[in-house]
Amino acid sequence: MSKTDNTVSFTRTPPTVKDIVEIARGNATIAISPEVEGKIRSARAVVEGYLADDRPVYGLTTALGAGVDTRLDADDLIAFQMRVPQARAVGVGPALPREAVRAMMAARLAGMAAGGSGVSLPVFSGLVAALNAGFHPVVPSLGSIGAADLAPLAHMGRALLGDGEAEVGGMVTTAGEALERAGLKPLPLGPKDGHVLVVANSLSVGRACLCLEDVSRLFDWSLAAIALNFEAFRANTSAFDDRALAARPAFGQRDVAAGLRELLTGGSLLADGAARRLQDPLSYRCAPQVWGALHYAIGQAHEVTEIELASSGDNPVVLADAGLILSHGNFDMTAFVLAWEHLGQALAHCAAATAYRTMKIMSTAMSDLPRFLTPLGQSRTGFATVQKTVSALEAEIRHLAIPISLTPLPVADGVEDQASMAPGVLAKTGAIIERLRYLVAIELIASAQAVELRGVENELGTLTGQAYRQVRALVPPLGEDRAQGPDFERLSEFIENTGWKPGLVQNS
Repeated sequence: MSKTDNTVSFTRTPPTVKDIVEIARGNATIAISPEVEGKIRSARAVVEGYLADDRPVYGLTTALGAGVDTRLDADDLIAFQMRVPQARAVGVGPALPREAVRAMMAARLAGMAAGGSGVSLPVFSGLVAALNAGFHPVVPSLGSIGAADLAPLAHMGRALLGDGEAEVGGMVTTAGEALERAGLKPLPLGPKDGHVLVVANSLSVGRACLCLEDVSRLFDWSLAAIALNFEAFRANTSAFDDRALAARPAFGQRDVAAGLRELLTGGSLLADGAARRLQDPLSYRCAPQVWGALHYAIGQAHEVTEIELASSGDNPVVLADAGLILSHGNFDMTAFVLAWEHLGQALAHCAAATAYRTMKIMSTAMSDLPRFLTPLGQSRTGFATVQKTVSALEAEIRHLAIPISLTPLPVADGVEDQASMAPGVLAKTGAIIERLRYLVAIELIASAQAVELRGVENELGTLTGQAYRQVRALVPPLGEDRAQGPDFERLSEFIENTGWKPGLVQNS
C-alpha cells in the first residue's frame, strides 16, 4: 500500500488503518497495482478450474447457510449469485453515515486484494470504480451479527447491481439513477461473485479504522485535560514519577506519565512544595495507570484491525498457490471483538475518572476554589448543573461498556450457532468515544475556569498553557450564568476534528 497526493495505491503491501481513513474521510481515490490484479486473476483461475470440474464448493456450486446440501444447476449459477445480495438485504434502522459506507467498501476491497476471495476482476474493478466515483449505497445500520456482515454488504451489493438506493454528490436517488449519474454500470456478476460481495466483516473492520482515528485523537486531548486539571487542582505530580512507576511497570503507565510530565514541563506545578496535598484522590493519583490501560487497549485494537485489513476472511478461501478452495471459519471475529470490548471498558474507566476529577475541581471542599467555579458568588449557578450532564454521560458510557459479544441466537436452522456481534461492538464503541469526547471537553473548560480562579494562568507548563489558550480561543470564561451546552459542543467538535497540536491555537 502506498499513498501519493490524494490517491491510495493497493499494492502487495496491505492497506493500513490510516489508508482506510484517508479513503473514507479524505475521499482519497484508489489505484490498483499490477501485482494485485495478478493475485485476483490467479485466484479466479482456481475458481474457474473448480467450475470446469463441477466440484462441490460452498457458495459456488452449492447454496448458502442451511442450503449447503443443495447443489446448484449449471444454468442457475449466475442467477443464484444475483439472488445472494437480494436475499440478504434484510437490514433495518437508520442509514449508515457516508464515511462508514466508504470505510466498509474500502475494507471489502482490502480483503479482496489479499487474494483469497476468488472474485472476478471486473467485479473487483467495478467496486473500485464505484468508490472512486463517489457512489455510496444507502445501507441500513442494523441487521448483522458479525458472522460476516451479510446484511450491510448485501445492501451495498444490491445497489451496485442497480437496485435499492444510493447517494452521489449529496443526492440520494434510486441506485439505477445513481449509477448513471456516476457514469457507472451495474456490476457484471459471474459465478461466486455475489457471495464474495457479502461474505466478509467489512463494516466492522471499516468502522474499526474510523474509531481508531477518533480514539487516538481523543486520547491526546484527554491527557491535556488531565494536565490542565492537575494545574488547577494543584495536584501532586509525584504520581508521574518514573521511579515509582518502574517499581510495577504495568502496560502503558510509564509512557502516559512521561506524556503528562512533558505537558507540565515549564510550569510551577513541578516545583517542590507546589502541591496542596501529599496524596490526591485516586482519579488524580492513578491517571497514569488508568490511561496506561487505555493506551494498551488502543494498541491491541489497532493490531487486530490491521490483521483483518491484511487478510482474506472469505469462506471458502481460495489458495491460488496450492490450487485449492477450502472451507473454514476465518470469518469468526472473536479475537477482534474481545480486543474492542476491552477497549470499550478501558474507555469507561477513563470516563469515570474524568467525571470524578471534573466534580472535584468544582467542589470547594476538595479544590479550595469557589463552589461550582463561579466568580460571582452563590447567587449564580456557575458549573453546578453541568454536573448533571457529566453524570448522565458517564452513566451511559458505563452501560455501553457492558459486553454484547457473547454468542447470539443460532440461525440458519442451527447451522450458524456462533457469532461475534462485531458490528454492535463497534457501534457502541463509537458511541462511547462520542460521549467521552464531551466529558473531556467539559473537563478542559472547567479546568480553564479553575486555573483562572486559582490565579495560575501565567504559571502553566508550556504545553498545558497551549491547551489552556486553545480552550479560551473557543470558549470565554464564565462570569454571569449562560447556556454552556453550546460551549461544550464547540470544543467537542474541535477535538473531534483536530489533532493535538501544541503551539497552534485555532479560533472558531
